[in-house]
Amino acid sequence: MTVVIEAGDVFDQPAHLVVGFCDTFDTLSAGGRVINDGTVQAQLLDRRYGGDAPRLDTELTGALASAEPVMREERADKPLGKLARYPIGTVAVLGAGPRLVFGVAYSRIGNDYVAASSVEDLWQGLGGLWDALRTHAQLERVAMPLVGSGLARLGYLDRDSLLRLILISFVSRSRENVICRELRVVIRPEELESVNMQGVSAFLGALASEPHH
Repeated sequence: MTVVIEAGDVFDQPAHLVVGFCDTFDTLSAGGRVINDGTVQAQLLDRRYGGDAPRLDTELTGALASAEPVMREERADKPLGKLARYPIGTVAVLGAGPRLVFGVAYSRIGNDYVAASSVEDLWQGLGGLWDALRTHAQLERVAMPLVGSGLARLGYLDRDSLLRLILISFVSRSRENVICRELRVVIRPEELESVNMQGVSAFLGALASEPHH
């Protein structure tokens, strides 16, 4: 398997796409817009769905039909958006081949519409993602952004640490079973300066050369 870390636009990749969601799979914010215009999720709506939120919501509903919510919020407590909360690590597989979208819940949205995640949530979310990729990606190339970099509570982890966390999770789970032939972590060019690529390369080399147990 190959791991590629590069600067660029994740939507330009000829690959399956990973997009982070919150545990309610909300697509609209309090302002009637996607949770944050700068997020990959907002770009997903604009660039893959032409801004058609009802179509994206319909696909999400279908993709989550077999998933069991852990709870439902009361409308009085959460006036806007969706009420069903799904377990962290739930993945909605959207679209059709050859380029699927894997929407993974790795953050929790408060009733104040602020999304927050922890290291435990991110680790659990990645675990669910690898399982879904193993089942649906048919070993093909997968592209993902640097998930978690804009979320509350994960702010104390710099992008370098987030990237290493993703790599540890991927490499360790790949040893159990092949997930995909190539994982591309695509970093926005403006984020690149906060990642020590040489250090990450050495880190990945050390991970790859660890003996299997």
